[in-house]
Amino acid sequence: MYSQKVMEHFEHPRNVGEIENASGVGTVGNAKCGDIMRIYLDIDENQIIQDVKFKTFGCGAAVATSSMATELVKGKSIQEAMQVTNKAVMEALDGLPPVKVHCSLLAEEAIHAALWDYANKHDIKIEGLEKPKSDIHEGEEDEEEDY
Repeated sequence: MYSQKVMEHFEHPRNVGEIENASGVGTVGNAKCGDIMRIYLDIDENQIIQDVKFKTFGCGAAVATSSMATELVKGKSIQEAMQVTNKAVMEALDGLPPVKVHCSLLAEEAIHAALWDYANKHDIKIEGLEKPKSDIHEGEEDEEEDY
């Protein structure tokens, strides 16, 4: 079912909470499952992520992917954080059940949404960053899900 790492990050999540006056805040959800993830970034003048916190309403996999995503971007540059994909989050957690893959997508999108917020606040462009979706199923047709 779930790997030991998923269980560890669910039972003892890292970086839970909020950052007051965060450099960037990203909130994404999945209307189909009800998960909502918010990531707060504290980015210094050298564009290094000094601190990161999250608040997630959702299943155990959503909490675990949020926790792992914060671990993967903390201390990284903005460009390094852009390289954190849902696959990287899943690999760091030693995998997710197929029906929970969307949780790793939420984590990736929440990071991108927080970076988008940061870029807008500082009037900068982050290479490769596109306007994030507030719902990871936004723009999809009603198609069968392949996870």
